Amino acid sequence: QAQLVESGGRLVQTGGSLRLSCAASSRTFNTYTLAWFRQASGEEREFVAAISWSGGSIHYADSVKGRFTISRDNAKNIMYLQMDSLKPEDTADYYCAADTVTRGLAVVPSYYALWGQGTRVTVSS
Repeated sequence: QAQLVESGGRLVQTGGSLRLSCAASSRTFNTYTLAWFRQASGEEREFVAAISWSGGSIHYADSVKGRFTISRDNAKNIMYLQMDSLKPEDTADYYCAADTVTRGLAVVPSYYALWGQGTRVTVSS
């Protein structure tokens, strides 16, 4: 069964940087829109960023625009999220997801059929 596996989450200080990775188990993922979502404790899962299958279209949540950069390397079946200028409010479990149906950049979790297990990012103040 196709899988997504996130890595790279850890404790970091305010203003620091992290790079999250999402490794896909199948080259089929190269045809999907991929996205990052996050979920803070007690909160709903929220959209962070999405990237089209080619990498030619990208969309960010306003809360991370200018600080986070999404990218993908289809040759390696990996998606990245470079996070700079981190803030305590970025603390959350971060999930990667694949939209196996549409070719858009959906911001709603229900459009994404496949999810990783999550990686925790904690930003200390």
